[in-house]
Amino acid sequence: MARFELKLPQMGESVAEATLTAWLKDVGDTIEQEEGVLEIATDKVDTEVPSEVSGILVEKLFEVDQVVQVGAVIAVIETQGELPASAKGQEAIVAENLDLSDLDHSGENTETFDAKITAEVPYVPTASEVVTHASNDKRFYSPLVKNIAKQEGLSLLDLAQITGSGSEGRVTKNDILLFVASRKTTTTEAASKTVSFEPSAVHAKVSIPSGVDHAASEVLEMSRMGKLIAQHMLASVQTSAHVQSFIEVDVTKIVAWRNKVKDVFAQREGEKFTFTPIFMEAVSVALKKHPMMNISLEGDQIIKHKNIHIGMAAALPDGNLIVPVIKHADQLNMTGMARVVNDLAARARDNKLKPDEIKGGTYTVTNVGSFGSVFGTPIINQPQVGILALGAIRKVPAVIETAEGDFIGIRSKMFLSHSYDHRVVNGALGGMFIKTIADYLESWDPKRPV
Repeated sequence: MARFELKLPQMGESVAEATLTAWLKDVGDTIEQEEGVLEIATDKVDTEVPSEVSGILVEKLFEVDQVVQVGAVIAVIETQGELPASAKGQEAIVAENLDLSDLDHSGENTETFDAKITAEVPYVPTASEVVTHASNDKRFYSPLVKNIAKQEGLSLLDLAQITGSGSEGRVTKNDILLFVASRKTTTTEAASKTVSFEPSAVHAKVSIPSGVDHAASEVLEMSRMGKLIAQHMLASVQTSAHVQSFIEVDVTKIVAWRNKVKDVFAQREGEKFTFTPIFMEAVSVALKKHPMMNISLEGDQIIKHKNIHIGMAAALPDGNLIVPVIKHADQLNMTGMARVVNDLAARARDNKLKPDEIKGGTYTVTNVGSFGSVFGTPIINQPQVGILALGAIRKVPAVIETAEGDFIGIRSKMFLSHSYDHRVVNGALGGMFIKTIADYLESWDPKRPV
């Protein structure tokens, strides 16, 4: 018999906690591997938490509606026989995998050295952690180094920044401890210069100001998702130096082209063809041309992403927003983009998105025009450094320049609003980025097939 601790997995960037909404199993119930044990909800998605092992549920550590931190033990499952490799006890993992070259044990006697090995709890990443912190770093990291990384909250992207002094460039214990000490010093200095953010302020109970007629007023409690979104937005404003650039775009050619091909597309694919995939293609082209917009900021480190994953803000029936991610957007043709956009939007409305489909975004687009707004100033989705707002398409009188002279005509136009983090994106880059999008849209080929 062995006891397995079921922990809350990482659900996406910036998600540090989740609300337990329902238990699917009771104490004493038999659980199969990969079977759902409980349901949780975050500001981004509602989903089940499956078990990594088969066994019997023997203990629940949280009640329904309680908030659980990522990595916290939620339940205990008793299993028959040994645990799988991903859940082995520390002694077995240390014996099999510990890289002794990473331990600075010079001058220690055998008893002290053995005690140090036994005391170190190895870090074995789960499948969800591997997906969350995936990088192109191919170096081997010993369980000791991984354990220190887990305790200090370092991702594989952080580990990739460390220069290893061990054999073949391996990161040793001393290397990672020096990195952690340097990181903490930098973080402390930065924190002393910034305005502190108190999440509990968002959760404060609503109070009616004096002088208000209580009988004629209604006090509404913020929803769970509303509170989490409020925290995320407030933290973003207090983290990034928001700057906006605006540009007006003539989309007359695109409107005419889309009207011409939408019925053909619907008959062929059985789906609607909206403007969204057109704009997503334009954004992916601009991100490829300006790779320093396809970055994220972690402390003082700039993470330059090789993949272009565009977040697409989608409205939910309750008025809240969720941001599913179009993965590898630059590799999709127009038909593929339209299919992905339609699929993500439909499953977002039905609350059927998977956790992996709302994380990993490198840039975000939101359509404020769908609510009739001409333009907006969106808040950056941390830890990204930019977000684009699409305004409503309107028919307006405009000056049309021709070789024969200028004249007034009716054109379809819209505004693009680009919010970006002025800590790392200057006005030139921010302006050139939306100018690239505008040029791409205005030079649209009206004979292009779909």
